[in-house]
Amino acid sequence: MIRPGFAANRWRRVSGESGGAVWDAGWAAIVNKLFPNADAAIADIPDGATIMVGGFGLCGIPENLIAAVRRKKIQNLTVISNNAGVDDFGLGQLLQTRQIRKVIGTYVGENKLLESLALSGGIELELMPQGTFAERIRAGGAGIPAFYTPTGSGTVAAEGKETRQFDGRVYLLERALVAGFALVKAWKGDRWGNLIYRKTARNFNPLMATAAKVTIAEVEELVELGELDANSIVTPGIYVKRIFQGANYEKRIEKRTLRKHG
Repeated sequence: MIRPGFAANRWRRVSGESGGAVWDAGWAAIVNKLFPNADAAIADIPDGATIMVGGFGLCGIPENLIAAVRRKKIQNLTVISNNAGVDDFGLGQLLQTRQIRKVIGTYVGENKLLESLALSGGIELELMPQGTFAERIRAGGAGIPAFYTPTGSGTVAAEGKETRQFDGRVYLLERALVAGFALVKAWKGDRWGNLIYRKTARNFNPLMATAAKVTIAEVEELVELGELDANSIVTPGIYVKRIFQGANYEKRIEKRTLRKHG
């Protein structure tokens, strides 16, 4: 029986006719990262964990994984996400149950509960410019501990940060962001963890997939190996530890605006 994450064999190298190497596909590594559902995939996330959660607003959020975290009642979470959903959906569900200790992001958005908790001291909130947020995650995934940026210089964003001048311009030193777990959403994936995203639902998901010790991906469509166009794969499977096929997506829209008839 092949368990999730277990490699049964490595590729077998045999001699080619001209002395080169021929790889026997029949001995290909049987890597199984498949999990049956979100609950199984997040079973070892402990209280006090730092997690990255993909999405922009409600677009491209890992709905099944967020719901599983709520069911497991994991407490004192530090959540790194662009924003925290809305009052009753997305990460807003974890705010309702007070499972989040700190939010690191860029935007309070339409979430009145997050605003209320932050102003009353019920939650720690760290906001930053969105470009800085994205680059801090990218740096974490690339193994870069910190970088300099002029964004935020001379504002409250610079308070308590190291600064340096380059060519007469003041730059802030920003630390990379990393996490124990990244919860990401993709359109299609295979059992090796290769992922393809759909349009704007891609957003922060690929960056976060590189910046955590354990990346868990939920996909709308789970396909066989070889079915994904290699040129379309955004996140290679090397970054993904666990994958499962999600279900019952709501894909809510934060604000729906309709043109008046006539």
